[in-house]
Amino acid sequence: MENKPAIQRLSLIDTHAHLDMKDFTADCDAVVARAVDAGVDKILTAGTDVKSSARAVDLSQKYPQVFAAVGIHPHEAGNVQKADINRIAEISKSPKVVALGEMGLDFYRNYSPREAQLQVLKWQLELATEVSLPVIIHDRQATSDIQKILAEWVKLIYPRCPGVIHCFSGNKQSAAKYMEMGFYLAFGGYISYPGSNASEVIKTIPYERLLVETDCPFLPPQKYRGKRNEPAYAVLTAEVLAGILGKTVQAVAEQTTENAERLFGFDRG
Repeated sequence: MENKPAIQRLSLIDTHAHLDMKDFTADCDAVVARAVDAGVDKILTAGTDVKSSARAVDLSQKYPQVFAAVGIHPHEAGNVQKADINRIAEISKSPKVVALGEMGLDFYRNYSPREAQLQVLKWQLELATEVSLPVIIHDRQATSDIQKILAEWVKLIYPRCPGVIHCFSGNKQSAAKYMEMGFYLAFGGYISYPGSNASEVIKTIPYERLLVETDCPFLPPQKYRGKRNEPAYAVLTAEVLAGILGKTVQAVAEQTTENAERLFGFDRG
């Protein structure tokens, strides 16, 4: 009887999830377990405001596989005061907090006034400088404004790695500019959508700058469109990346995991 070689287990990191959201309240234990079974060994869950960030930290303390990012999303910037940033600073001291975010600008939805978004982003970047944590950046139809701000900020923290552009959907030029500043670029299930043009951009990104994420419960891969996204589906994004890059899924998993470990330093606590 022929002995078939054992299939090597994948080891992936979902670098952006929102496990604190109500979508996961009923079955978070099962969601984390499914992720581990699928080969997702670490999950970075990101806060969107002070309360969400505190919940993210609580989840990181409950699950060995979960780490936290704390910050204020541009959608939540409208009523933010400097005291809220001070609270984020306190929460960031938890040993399993490995990044600040999700922060940035969203001029597509405009759920918060633009001036408020700009101020809250600047406050959080100042905090990132103080606490020496990488940032997770949300950029939606605000690339010109956000790149001007980040270009000045990265000069202050050089040579420290600045962070990651979450759910990157820009063109080759914006990708090149972000990488020139030192940022990683993260991709999720949306790259599997029939209308996605991400493949041509992805081919221009150095292998050591790519990250895999889900942004769950949002943006599920094509196979699960219309359903809740979850960390286990990061494997499907790795498969799409492998197809685009002409690599094996195992190779993509190894490289993106190495990249995530390098950026976030998960063992810093």
